[in-house]
Amino acid sequence: MAEQRPVVMPRRAGPDVARAVAATGMTPKEMVGVLRRHWLKIFLLTIVGVALGGASWFVLQTYLPSYTAETYIEVLPPGQTDPMTVASPAMQKDIMYGYRLSMSSLIKQQTMLQDLLARDYVQGSHWFATEMKGDTRKALRELEKRLGALAMREADYVRVSMMCAKSDEAAKIVDEIVNLFVTRQGSSKRREVQERLVQLERRQSSLQRDVDTADRALDEVRTAWGLTDLDQATTRYERHYIVARLEDLELEQNTLKLALRQIQANIVNLERLATGPITVQIEYAIESDPVVILLTQNLAFQEAQLQGRLSRFGENHREVRQLKDMLDRIKEEKLARELEIAEEMRRSNLANARDNFVVLQERYLQLEELRAEAHSQKKDLDMARVQYEQRKLVREERFAMLADVKTQIEKMRIIAEDPETPKVRRVGAETPIPLYQVFSRQWYLHFPVGTVLGFLCGLGLAFLLEVMDDTVRKPRDVARYLHVPLLGVIPDASADSHLRGVELAHVVQQAPESLVGEAYRQCRANLELSGPQAPRTVLVAAGNGGDGATSVAVNLASTYVSENKKVLLIDANFRRPSLQSLFPGYGASSGMGLSALLMGKCGLKQAVRASGREGLDVIDAGPMPANPAELLGSVKMRDVLNELAKTYDHVVIDGPPVLLVSDSKMLARAVDATAVVINADTRRGTAQRVVGEMQAVGAGLAGCILFGAEPIKGGYFKEQYKSYRKYAKVQLAAAGPAGGGRRVAVDGPPESEE
Repeated sequence: MAEQRPVVMPRRAGPDVARAVAATGMTPKEMVGVLRRHWLKIFLLTIVGVALGGASWFVLQTYLPSYTAETYIEVLPPGQTDPMTVASPAMQKDIMYGYRLSMSSLIKQQTMLQDLLARDYVQGSHWFATEMKGDTRKALRELEKRLGALAMREADYVRVSMMCAKSDEAAKIVDEIVNLFVTRQGSSKRREVQERLVQLERRQSSLQRDVDTADRALDEVRTAWGLTDLDQATTRYERHYIVARLEDLELEQNTLKLALRQIQANIVNLERLATGPITVQIEYAIESDPVVILLTQNLAFQEAQLQGRLSRFGENHREVRQLKDMLDRIKEEKLARELEIAEEMRRSNLANARDNFVVLQERYLQLEELRAEAHSQKKDLDMARVQYEQRKLVREERFAMLADVKTQIEKMRIIAEDPETPKVRRVGAETPIPLYQVFSRQWYLHFPVGTVLGFLCGLGLAFLLEVMDDTVRKPRDVARYLHVPLLGVIPDASADSHLRGVELAHVVQQAPESLVGEAYRQCRANLELSGPQAPRTVLVAAGNGGDGATSVAVNLASTYVSENKKVLLIDANFRRPSLQSLFPGYGASSGMGLSALLMGKCGLKQAVRASGREGLDVIDAGPMPANPAELLGSVKMRDVLNELAKTYDHVVIDGPPVLLVSDSKMLARAVDATAVVINADTRRGTAQRVVGEMQAVGAGLAGCILFGAEPIKGGYFKEQYKSYRKYAKVQLAAAGPAGGGRRVAVDGPPESEE
């Protein structure tokens, strides 16, 4: 049974292994690196920008000169104050600025420009005859662009300017337009004011008639409803008398309704008390009755007499019996009187209550009639107010318009009566001829702008080149785009002077103290640390032919040999074998090799041959089989690797290209670890496809090796070269340049190298 070996799982190991997850944005350090790498382009484009700026300045100064002549028109205020407006000084200032804006607009109106073009001087000017070629429409469009009229906010002036190729023509055209404007304003302003006054007065008469009509409509509403106080304000404390009367009647009616309910309750109570006991009120009336009082006194007197007689004569005496009879009669009279008084008071109270109820009920009905009448008057008042407010609103609108028209009339009269109308006059007799060209023709504009534009173009080109470069040429690119561990970076051998004439496949053997040799040793160390155990069988494969997989495989095997380990190097690239040419002789035979071993045409000992180096054996590819992928993925291949792992410390396999054939993908599942070689000229998409296909087949991907990385300015290897040379100065001097050999990456036979 074949020996089971652990499959190497990829992990980060060693100082050169990039992080699996990295930021996709460009860091400040990378930006500085871009500037350092492309500083010459930036500098040259900046110089070109300066030159172009100077050239544009010279061309414009010489062949397209431009002068701007300017003068000022003083715009006087239409009056010292506005008699119709109580305004603050700030408001007056804004009004004056608006007046100056209107003047500046009049200067550039089309009729004014047409009259300017009709002037004799303008017709004969170089600008009109040569530049405009006598085309009036074109001249009008150019005047709209070149002729300027700017109202000054903080001063009572309008600046008039003209830009021409000749300075004297610019000044003369400005004189023409200013004189034309001032003259026209003097003759037309008063006429315009008078026409405007006539229009406003007509408008005033029309609005006055509308106001009078609205007043008559208000009078008609008052007369129709018989209400003269419809203008009375309605507030919390001020109410119309109809509203107040209605509210008072409703309040009185509610109070009376409560009184009626109380009297009804009293009547029911009095009717109940007519057959009931004597109340306190009746007792008080009985006790206050003179007859009852007299009978009570007489009764008390007779009782006293009776007591005296009883003590003298006894009960059977005639006087005693007479007194008792008298007392009985008095008591009967008193009781009869009390009953009479009680009955009389009950009837009186009940009659009074019923009379009050009738009176209050009549009053309630009267109040109901009065309230209905007041409510009807309230409705009439509301209708009258609605009609009145509608007509009043129309009147107020007309009155406001009339007031506005009157204000405008007063303002126009002020302007018409002002002796300084049209309120414009030019400053100075003639427009001064400009001595210098416009700002766009000055060197201090073109040179700085050219410098800045050139510098920005250089920066843009530098970063554009970086963005368009989609190759995996830096360690950071591996972490950013491939997301696999980086086992090592093999620098470009052409940048190392100690590798001149050294075979790239034998760098570790022929130039062990070089930076490239040290890079291979770092790859070996990181590969050994890429899993829980150091892999015994390693597949080295690239995406395409010529990417450096053979060079990496041979040098990786040499690093193992340098550790005094027994190493076997296998050429699994049946289509383009390389090891037989790199290790000629020593029993090399075209009939023996890996293919013959897997097909059973030879034994393991016959397939293995010496390489000429102690500790390193080689198995050549052998004859081209009909089914290479099936052979490499067969159980026989697994058994061979298991057997070799018992004999050798490390087995390094040079695999075929991953993207061209499926051989490496079949073989990757039979080895402990797979190292993918990414050439620095490989595009990102290609590299991602290589890694993705290896991961898709379940290969034990230990990581990738970046091959042929150039030491770019501002990059990592530029500084590493300097540091390593300084560190290993003695060893490098002793090693010296090696002789003979080629400096290209080996990934196939020399005669078929791409």
